[in-house]
This record gives sequence, structure tokens and C-alpha cells, in this order.
Amino acid sequence: MKSDFYAAISQIASERGIPKEAIVEVMEKALATAYRRTLGPNPPPMEISVRLDPVTGMARVYAEKQVVDDVFDERFEIDLESARKIKPDVELGESVVVEATPKDFGRIAAQTAKQVILQGIKEVEREHIYGEYMDREGELVTATVQRIAKGNVILEMGKAEAILPPKEQVETDRYYHGQRLKVYLMEIRREDRGPKLIASRAHKNLITRLFEMEVPEIYNGAVEIKSIAREPGIRTKVAVAARQEGIDPVGSCVGMRGIRIQNIVNELNGEKIDVVQWSSNPKEFIANALSPAQVVEVQLRDDEHAATVIVPDKQLSLAIGKEGQNVRLAAKLTGWRIDIKSASALLDEERAAAEARDAAEAEALATEAALATAKVETRKVYADGTIVYRKHRYGPLGDDLVGETVQLRATPQKLYIYRGDRLVASYILVEDDDEEGEDEE
Repeated sequence: MKSDFYAAISQIASERGIPKEAIVEVMEKALATAYRRTLGPNPPPMEISVRLDPVTGMARVYAEKQVVDDVFDERFEIDLESARKIKPDVELGESVVVEATPKDFGRIAAQTAKQVILQGIKEVEREHIYGEYMDREGELVTATVQRIAKGNVILEMGKAEAILPPKEQVETDRYYHGQRLKVYLMEIRREDRGPKLIASRAHKNLITRLFEMEVPEIYNGAVEIKSIAREPGIRTKVAVAARQEGIDPVGSCVGMRGIRIQNIVNELNGEKIDVVQWSSNPKEFIANALSPAQVVEVQLRDDEHAATVIVPDKQLSLAIGKEGQNVRLAAKLTGWRIDIKSASALLDEERAAAEARDAAEAEALATEAALATAKVETRKVYADGTIVYRKHRYGPLGDDLVGETVQLRATPQKLYIYRGDRLVASYILVEDDDEEGEDEE
């Protein structure tokens, strides 16, 4: 029949949810330390171990003793005859491990056991919790709100506690004692006071885990989540693609009558979720990402990694979204900078651009005609690089033209300066009503 002492260990192990063997191991190490204290301040180096009997719960000490002719201290020495009963081939000067349980060790064991239960069991429990959760980092965990302290929400997860820091909380959520919610186990830190579990309700991987839980096609790999863009508590966009032919990825995620997506929305306290079809074609993907808005055309600017999206006039506000939310999430989802324009605005821009082109072409033709009929005059370039035309100086033209002769042609607005057949410069003519007199040659 097992002793009350050992039964107590079994009860503690059961209540704490930790292995009984782990408690026994801690107890044995503590008892070995307690035995060393009985040996005095400076005992010789020796091996000591303690074993707890699994049936009686009694503690037995095994210590290393040196084999000698004459024993002066039984705690550290043993005679050759006694040693050879344990190890037949042992010689003088060697060591042998023998049982060395003191007569009053039961009292020492009881005191030590009390200290271990008060101090050591928590350490074992912490290690057990760390071992249980270390492989669960990145998983979805169901937790219960225990209390709120200094802005942190303290969650209970079985035998462990997790912290939901302010930056990992969702502003629209309201946390209260006893509330059950699903959290993303973001990080497990091993600290001196025990493992620290950090949970999150704002991490975008929470969305991934919720979809894996609700959508079997995602869990088994038939449908893949390609990217997620999230503004926690408000709206999320999820791009999905089928990895098997014949599967509708968006329909799989939404579920019959929207039941699957509604379960996820309910877990997120009403956060809106848009599920869109992913495409390797950027134009298609960007158009899909702006759902529920309809898209007329997508124009890519690859050098800027940007896109201009044309939408019907009535769809403009829907495409942009409240405070730009829809287009902002679409840009995060696709990785492209997106500019939204209405169809009428695009037509106005194209019309204005065409008019500007026509005006430029007309101006160029008029200038060309004016130059063809313009009088050609010659001037010598002064030392400062300028020339004089109608009593006004123009330049400088450059050091290489100083002292050279250049040709001038003027239209009503501009003066053109040539060197041979090459246009050197052109200047806006200075307005001057007094055009009488001769220019300097």
C-alpha cells in the first residue's frame, strides 16, 4: 500500500496537470541537496543521489565513499571488506556508491518536501506549461477572459495564462470577465518567472486560422489563401485561389447561404470580410480586389508599380470606400499602388490632353511658317556672350561663340539664334514700343 507521502505527490500531480515523475525528480534533487547540508560546510567531492521508493514513498540516500584500511568518518569512507560486498573487484583508494541514509533522514525529507511543494512545484508547472505550448505558437486557441490589468487582457487557457496586450486588441471589441473568444497565439517567451504567452486578436493570421477552422477546403489544401489585408475590427480582404480543378475558391469560403463566412464574421464581432478571387494577372487581381465595385479598365504603370483603375461614375464612391478604406485595402492585398478615376473624369482628361496636343501642333506650325518668312539678320557675339537685337541684349550664348557671327530670325513672340544651320538658342522677345533706331553691329 502506498504511503500518504507518495499519495500526496500523486494528488498534486493530478490537480496541477503535470507528470508525477517530474515532481518525483524535483523531490529527489531537493533531498540530495538536503543531505549534502548534513555533511558540513566543506565535504569532499562525491556523488550523491536520492531515490524515492514507488511503493512506500521512503527516501533512500546513495553516496559515493572512498575505500580505506581504517575508517575515520563513515560519511565519506568505507572499509575494503564492506566495499567488496558491493563491488567485488574494488581496490583501496577507489570509490564505491553505497546506501547512506541517515537515521533521522525521514524528518529531513519531510521538511524538504514541504519546501519543494511550496517552491519547486511551481517551477515544474511552468516548465510543463512551456513544454505544452511551445509547439502551439501560431495556432488558434480558445481562451476565457479572466481580468483586465493595466490595459492588458489576461486570458485563461486551461492551466496557463496568456496576455492580450493593448496593441494586439481590437478597438471595437469589448472584453469582460468570463468572455470566451478565439485568439491567435502569437509568441511564447521563456522568462525567469515562467513562460509568457502573448495572444492577439488583431494579427492577420487570426483570419487564416479562422478560415482553416470553418472551411475544410482551406484546411486540406484544396483552396489556398494567397494574401490578406486587414484593418482589425473594421474590414478585411482575403484573396483565395483553387489548387484543384473544379473548385470555386470564393464559393467554398462563403459557404452555402453564406454560413461559413458568417461564422467568421460573428467570431470577429461583425468585422466585414471580402473574399476575392486571386489571379496571376495583375489587372484581373486588382479588379477583383476592388470588389464589390465594378471595374471598367485597369491601366498598369510597371515602372512605378502602380495602376490606374477606371470605374463607372456611379461606382466611384463604392470603389474608394469610406475614408478610402476599400482602395487602401485593395492596394495592401495586391501590393500595387492604385489610383481610382471615374469614366467621365478619364474622358475629360483625354479631351483636355487632345486639345493641348492640337494647340501645341498648331503653335508649332505657326512658328514654322513665321520662321520661313522671317528676315535673316546677322550679329556678332560680344565678349560677354550676348548679342543685341532691337536695343536689347540676349544671352549669354556660351564662350565658344564669343567673337563669332550668328544669324537671327524673329517671330512676333520669340527670337531664334542660329550658327550655320544649327539652332543655338531662343528667347522670348522683350516688349518695347520704341523700336526706332539701329541695332549695334
